[in-house]
Amino acid sequence: MPTSRPRHQVTETDELAAALEAAERRWPGKSRSALIAALAEEGAKVLEREEADQLAARRRVVEANAGGFEFGEGYLDELRGDWPA
Repeated sequence: MPTSRPRHQVTETDELAAALEAAERRWPGKSRSALIAALAEEGAKVLEREEADQLAARRRVVEANAGGFEFGEGYLDELRGDWPA
């Protein structure tokens, strides 16, 4: 089918063949090319979920530790006193 979009060649390794077999069970009747596209789309969704989960975990750590440090009055002057001008 003509397209202006880039096309990609993929060599079917043993790992890709196994992934295609699993994909074929999920999406029977699709061509191997369509299965590769479907696997890429599903993989992208997983990566996006994992990225969002990692970001949420980092935010929880930051929020859990926010405000956990107290500095007395004049602490900056004391800190700066340790450094030459």
